Amino acid sequence: MCRYAMVVHKVHYVCVACRQSRKSPWDGREHLCTRCRTPMLFAGHDFAAPRKTKDREWAAVTAVLEAGLRYDGFATCGCSRDPKYRPRTKAQVRARRRMAARGGLSEAEALALRDPGDAYPPRSAAFSPKSGLAPVGRNLATLSCV
Repeated sequence: MCRYAMVVHKVHYVCVACRQSRKSPWDGREHLCTRCRTPMLFAGHDFAAPRKTKDREWAAVTAVLEAGLRYDGFATCGCSRDPKYRPRTKAQVRARRRMAARGGLSEAEALALRDPGDAYPPRSAAFSPKSGLAPVGRNLATLSCV
């Protein structure tokens, strides 16, 4: 048996409006922000709050939590998995939302991708010289540089 299994692990709760986070034991009840008294969002075990002045990073946190994702990577005992990827900046969120729109993925699936290019099929399948069809909106010179 795992030696961490009997320990009560604390999880992060976040108020995006106030840009505050705190750790509390997970008990399934509603946790209120100490500043604005609104319910805080469950962010998971592996959340690392950005500084309050970092607008772009808080925009990414908001997008991840609104998509239904959490900053979790390990099981309840804390020793079985590495943390999963989550975007850290507004630009990374924007790139993944574009991929979701183009690739037919849900927003949560796209935000969980480490590399937004993982949503596309290999270029050999997207462009075949025999078919003569080039992807819309791309320059043929960039396709031959692969």
